[in-house]
Amino acid sequence: MRVLVVAAPLLGHVFPLIPLALALREAGHDVVVATGGEALRVRDSGLHVEDVVPGNVRFGPIALRIVLTHPVMAKRELEGSGRLDFVSRMFGTVGDAMTKPLRALAARWKPDVVVHEPLAAAGSVLGVPSVVHDVPVFDGLELTRAVGARMKAEVRSPATVLRTAPPSLGEFPGGEAMRFVAYSGGGEVPRWLAEPSGRPRVLVSRSTVPGPGAGKMTAAVVRAAGRVDAEFVLVRPERTDGLPDNVRAVGWVPIPRVLPLCDGIVHHGGAGTLLGALAAGVPQLVEPGPGDRTTHADAVTRRGAGLRAGPRDVTPELLTRLIEDSKLQRAAGEVRAEMAAMPSPADVAARWESLVRAE
Repeated sequence: MRVLVVAAPLLGHVFPLIPLALALREAGHDVVVATGGEALRVRDSGLHVEDVVPGNVRFGPIALRIVLTHPVMAKRELEGSGRLDFVSRMFGTVGDAMTKPLRALAARWKPDVVVHEPLAAAGSVLGVPSVVHDVPVFDGLELTRAVGARMKAEVRSPATVLRTAPPSLGEFPGGEAMRFVAYSGGGEVPRWLAEPSGRPRVLVSRSTVPGPGAGKMTAAVVRAAGRVDAEFVLVRPERTDGLPDNVRAVGWVPIPRVLPLCDGIVHHGGAGTLLGALAAGVPQLVEPGPGDRTTHADAVTRRGAGLRAGPRDVTPELLTRLIEDSKLQRAAGEVRAEMAAMPSPADVAARWESLVRAE
């Protein structure tokens, strides 16, 4: 089958789709990935990638227009209580911009089925069966409907949805379970980071998307780290001067390869990082925030596999608890086993034609 994989032009949106895309190609299907912007770097995966996002599509100006038009809604979004009002408007605008290039690609390549992440609802306007690939710990069908309702083109109901959330974090009706497999592209891991450090190691990551206060969590960890008996590794920090002796910095690294050698991770609450840490069985400290970040922070806290805190709440005691609390470690290990028992992308790809046609 010809499978078109569609993602919004953000790394955090396209990366989670690549393991299935690679598995489908390995199973003998023709696969093309359609995205744009920074997400085009997934060409490094060896997959054929088409740019379907006009160059004038920029998230900053789109967000600013929404903020100016709906200030109260924007305030709720920044507080993490915006529901889907803000995100549906933003990605509805992006979806409208992607529609014409996607239709041109579909007319030329003639896909049999489209796989798209929930915020790339333009994948369901092409007149062929579509499959939603869940990414966040949120109902992907609800997200797709919310974005589609803001778009000018008719967004058809998908044939099915692939559920990647471990059931103990979130169960949603219908669809097919599929194990989340972490992917963050290529890159070298420094030798010192590829080996055990001799003491607990905490990875500190931040979003690839610029935003208000993006570096505050990293700065808070740096302030507290000197009084914690652990090694802290900052990924792509904004500043590297004046770091305590137990804090080191790296540039872009493939986090899934680094996580197995970590005892904890501090991050912004993005779905890929959250599920990647769970798949590795690593306790996490999640910063609540806009979009799905508060939902994720609350979900991992309820499950007992992590902690929820903003920059003001970061203390040496909190960071010590992250790496020493046996309850966190046990719950994270339980979720890792739960995810490992789910069907892999290769399992799903092996029965792809029957799965799509059955729906």
